[in-house]
Amino acid sequence: MPDMSASVSLAMTHLVPLAKEVDQNKVTPGVLGFIVFAVMAVAVWGLMKSMSKHMQKVDFKEAPDTAAEPAGKQAGSPAP
Repeated sequence: MPDMSASVSLAMTHLVPLAKEVDQNKVTPGVLGFIVFAVMAVAVWGLMKSMSKHMQKVDFKEAPDTAAEPAGKQAGSPAP
């Protein structure tokens, strides 16, 4: 295993100068950030399309609630 730690330390010494070249006051998402955002946008679009399709299948018609009202009375009629 000593070879692995030596190669890791060698890789780190090559990456440190690259990190120094980056402006410390400027942070950008880069290509990876754009790819993640694009994948999330496509996923949300797909979910919304699927939800719309499922909502169109719903057929809900409310039945009048006859158990709550007396048999001779309707909800809109005035009291005698």
